[in-house]
Amino acid sequence: MERRPAFVAINFITCTPSYRARFEEVFATRAHAIDRMPGFVEMQVLRPKEENGTYLIVSHWESEEAFKHWTDSPEFLEGHRRGFADVAEARKKGEEPPMRSDFKVYDVLSR
Repeated sequence: MERRPAFVAINFITCTPSYRARFEEVFATRAHAIDRMPGFVEMQVLRPKEENGTYLIVSHWESEEAFKHWTDSPEFLEGHRRGFADVAEARKKGEEPPMRSDFKVYDVLSR
């Protein structure tokens, strides 16, 4: 039986122009830690068409509880380790973080 998402989390990511290539590299070589999580259905990483647009990371889940379990898991830290390190390094140098994240969550209303 096909798993059908009931919950979607969208992470809106803005990157400094100099970080965009690194951001794409991080996702191209991602750890796939999220793929091991119970209740995870699928994820899309969407690149903006406009030059300085916002990336969207859209993850589909069987339930909100499954998503919350992911955000509290060691796999979450594993999956975000490199991005978190890049932000921490910039802050350590007194620089603007190379990316910013804004999460929004949604229940699936209709298919």
